[in-house]
Amino acid sequence: MKNICILGATGSIGLNTLDVISLHPDKYKVFALSANTGWEKMLKLCESYKPTYAVLVDPDAAEHLHKLAPEGVTVLSGEEALAKVAAHEKTEYVMAAIVGSAGMSSTLAAAKAGKRIMLANKESLVLAGNLLISAIKKSGAELIPVDSEHSAIFQCLQGSHIGLSKIQLTASGGPFLNTPLSELALVTPSQACNHPNWTMGRKISVDSATLMNKGLEVIEAHFLFALKPNQIEVVVHPQSIIHSLVHFDDGSVLSQLGLPDMRTAISYALSYPARQTSGVASLDLTKQPSLVFLPPNLEAFSCLGLAYNALKIGKNAPATLNAANEVAVEAFLDKQIGFLDISKTIESVLDAVPTANLDTLASVVENDQLSRQVAKSVIESRA
Repeated sequence: MKNICILGATGSIGLNTLDVISLHPDKYKVFALSANTGWEKMLKLCESYKPTYAVLVDPDAAEHLHKLAPEGVTVLSGEEALAKVAAHEKTEYVMAAIVGSAGMSSTLAAAKAGKRIMLANKESLVLAGNLLISAIKKSGAELIPVDSEHSAIFQCLQGSHIGLSKIQLTASGGPFLNTPLSELALVTPSQACNHPNWTMGRKISVDSATLMNKGLEVIEAHFLFALKPNQIEVVVHPQSIIHSLVHFDDGSVLSQLGLPDMRTAISYALSYPARQTSGVASLDLTKQPSLVFLPPNLEAFSCLGLAYNALKIGKNAPATLNAANEVAVEAFLDKQIGFLDISKTIESVLDAVPTANLDTLASVVENDQLSRQVAKSVIESRA
């Protein structure tokens, strides 16, 4: 019986994790759950799963939950509590599913404590990849990717890394795959959040629409698999059936296929190196439409190119890119800027923030704050 800590329990990844866990009550126990402000949703989860700890970052929300939580559930609040439950001596597996940079500190705490980290928070690697990988090597922690693309690569490489030449991350292309560049300026937040294949939160849905999500995944793949930028390619695959491809020197290409359902990758991260039922239906290719593969349109979706440039620059550039993107996406969702202004804002911030090494958590936080301030100034200047 493994004790599971789910950081970001009320989001889509968190709920899907609970769904998989529910299929295997003899294997997993929900030890801790966390959310930001949604105490009503958390209360329902506490009633269903009876965790030892429930963490709400917002103190007022935590107070509401504390008054109504079932007996035996200890309610904690604040960001420090996230790190506490992630590194708790009884926690064995941590699902790191907090969206954005907010999940970095708790993921790093789990790494230092030697946990199995099921990583759905790619921003942790984008912000502090060297620090996180170093902590994992030092503590003996496990890092298993939960992004469907990186899970696919991880699975394909179980045999051997020998002869690996490159990988290809597949991208659905998002809701605007066939939208002319001239029309993208008129895109609304509701349209950007209407993903054709995946059910996700608003921020990651916008990232998928701009292809920034794929850009962040390129950076994530660099750290996960120790690959150079020119060994990581992106190919648009609208059907989301092939989740990624791995190329070898002898011309062989391995891929992992499955229906677009995050429970497959979540289940594998939980059960690795074994496999178990996930609740996902079996893939029948005879009932699927033809599989299509296209090169990404970097003119219309320049965020992907910006991510590649940031990775090539290295140092703090990926972290600056991520911070600028989070601020720009929030501004877009609040209708302060247009869809195409997201990439323009990011480019301006990358030009403005000085290049620097990030060798401590404090330096990562400082760079993140600076990049956000610059991004907000850029957005205000466009208003």
